Amino acid sequence: MVDEWGLAPNLALLVAIRETEHVTRAAELLGIPQPTASRRLAALSAAVGAPLTVPAGRGVRLTRAGRTLADAAARALAVVEAGAREVREEADPATGRVVLGFLHLLGRSLVPALVRGFREHHPGVRLSLVQGSRQEMLRRLRHGEIDLVMVAPLPSDDPEFSGVPLADQELVLTVPGTHRLAHRRRVRVAELADEPFVTLEQGYGLRQITDELCAAAGFQPRIAFEGQESDTVRGLVGAGLGVALLPRFEPAPPPGVAEIRLEPALFRTIGLVRPATGRLTPAVRAFHDHVLSAIPTWPANSAPQTLPAEPERLGGFTPWWT
Repeated sequence: MVDEWGLAPNLALLVAIRETEHVTRAAELLGIPQPTASRRLAALSAAVGAPLTVPAGRGVRLTRAGRTLADAAARALAVVEAGAREVREEADPATGRVVLGFLHLLGRSLVPALVRGFREHHPGVRLSLVQGSRQEMLRRLRHGEIDLVMVAPLPSDDPEFSGVPLADQELVLTVPGTHRLAHRRRVRVAELADEPFVTLEQGYGLRQITDELCAAAGFQPRIAFEGQESDTVRGLVGAGLGVALLPRFEPAPPPGVAEIRLEPALFRTIGLVRPATGRLTPAVRAFHDHVLSAIPTWPANSAPQTLPAEPERLGGFTPWWT
């Protein structure tokens, strides 16, 4: 029988190896000698009855058993860390730490404005900011690596998350300034069936929206280029390499790019997401409440003054423009 309590002291080592894929670097992260780390790793493998790592070049990689145990250890350690943070912050509510995850495009104005307003009232709270795709942000939230995330669309069908809508943001067709559609006021998605698309990579909310919208119009988008940031995608469009569905650029499109409203108009909802279970630490709760109180004053890019009376709905995938 495995002694779970005997495993506990060494689980942080396995998590560190998962991140570094190197025993020596994992030992440095934990502040222990490399021989000690090797002995602990061997003891872990013996305790579970299966090898946890295999050599990989100059480093190591986790076996299937190692990944399973490391993932469970990361979740457990996140719970312990959250408990320790809550105890510390209960003792001194003016301090603490908030880890906020968000999409790249929200870093242009929304997140800096929220952070500035929060620091005015909570100068002792430390904020760590993490950017990435919607899929990556939700994964890290699920594993306890992030406290709150701001994504679009909201994960309304996942019981592990609790989300609050913050603002509606219009998405438009972005084309090169010389494109045949550049002078149109509106365009239907079905008219884009033969166009090359520049999109974000799989895992990003905008990519999901693009794929769903094109599917509803009866075609699969022909992907010419993929990127990780909307500004990069917009730059590729401006270079004449394709068209894209992107948030409206404020105050006006950059040179060489034209924006056209879709028919019907398309909006997505930006939301603040937290785990559905478990208490928020005092600092995280304070930031969560600050966002909910401050967001009505933030003008989302082209947030609709009036929404369509009957917004189009794509096969149950609807939250991003209602």
